[in-house]
Amino acid sequence: MENLQVDNALIKLFRVWFSQNDTELIREQLKDMYPQDIAAVIDRLENEEARQVMNALEKEVVVKVLVEMDELAREAFLSAYSPFEIANQFLDNMDSDDAAYVLNHFPNSVKEEVISQLQDIEYASSLLDLISYEDETAGSLMAFELVKANKNWTVSQCIEEIRKQAENVDSIYAVYVVDDLERLVGLLSLKSLILNPLDTKIASIINEEVISVPASAKIDQVAKITKKYDLVALPVVDALGRLVGRITVDDVVDVIKEEADEDYQLMSGITEDVDPTDKVWVLSRARLPWLLIGLLGGIASSRILGIYENQIMIHPEMAFFIPLIAAMGGNVGVQSSAIVVQGLANDTLGTNNIVQKILKELRVALVNGIICSGLILAYNLVFHQGFELAITVSIALLTVIIFASIFGTFIPMFLNKLKIDPAIATGPFITTSNDLFGIVIYFTIGRLLYHSL
Repeated sequence: MENLQVDNALIKLFRVWFSQNDTELIREQLKDMYPQDIAAVIDRLENEEARQVMNALEKEVVVKVLVEMDELAREAFLSAYSPFEIANQFLDNMDSDDAAYVLNHFPNSVKEEVISQLQDIEYASSLLDLISYEDETAGSLMAFELVKANKNWTVSQCIEEIRKQAENVDSIYAVYVVDDLERLVGLLSLKSLILNPLDTKIASIINEEVISVPASAKIDQVAKITKKYDLVALPVVDALGRLVGRITVDDVVDVIKEEADEDYQLMSGITEDVDPTDKVWVLSRARLPWLLIGLLGGIASSRILGIYENQIMIHPEMAFFIPLIAAMGGNVGVQSSAIVVQGLANDTLGTNNIVQKILKELRVALVNGIICSGLILAYNLVFHQGFELAITVSIALLTVIIFASIFGTFIPMFLNKLKIDPAIATGPFITTSNDLFGIVIYFTIGRLLYHSL
């Protein structure tokens, strides 16, 4: 297979083949494509064209493509099928975690109807268990397909059982070992299984230091554990320590990407998880809240400037540096908050010793502030802006940078303590707040210094 660039030229080529009803050429092209690339093609096709592509694929490829498709495109595609067809043509051929992922994008009433149509009752029961877990937990992400062995078996028995169980498992990374109560007690590598004599007891060769997570664990915790210990698969246990499933690294990567996308949108002032293909109202609704906050911030700034109207009339030259003070405060605040948010996300920055972290940020701000205020002082003196204005702008800039840095450090930590996503603090919230405080600081210092110099 080859990794293809899904561009307009490729889409046009497919449409030419559709118009010519050249099924063989379509099938030949699809044979050399990865499911992810096929999904990217289908996302840009009409419903009828998408069905033609799907009909040209092997059954095992269809289910992989379905999982990779855009949510709206998948919804439109599946709308042409009955609950029975969705259950037995698609879900029945998927890994349980992929099936649960597709089901979770349906309304609850549709989920239950689709599952009730599955002919494999055991599989249907497992899917019901999976979709019953809360969103954003390990249970909602796991698959129940895995290979396990009882600790009382011999290597010979274990190999025989693996052959039976492996039929339903795409990839075997390790064998999970349980006791008679199905509690996870260890991990057995395939290397140990191969190298040891057939009559060796499994209990004597297992690694008991197995890392697992409870089904109730949050997904971000799962991602951190997987990254920290370089795991390719992570077993999931219930409240009694019984093995209930596993999470593979590909699912964790998807979670990390989704969280990164969500944080990026929050940092940009977008309050919902949206996609460029969403409807205009959905996109507007996601952006509008922070725009309104920015609007209110602008109104507040104008009111603050009104308070200092007399000062501006007496010293109109101060108005020239309002954009500079506001911009520098916003930029410094975003820089400080971004570093803190990154540290919280990577689990390299706890919320203990907050005072110590703020003091460190204060030292950084002091260095940056002295350099920037020194440069603006030199600029004003060289271009004859007046000694009073030069000193006022420099001291105000230094003060604003220090304040913005402390504010940008403290707010994400505070939000994290309140269990609110700290990524909010790196967006318009910090920028707008620092704009307001920066203007107040600037004119307050101006009022004090102009009369004393």
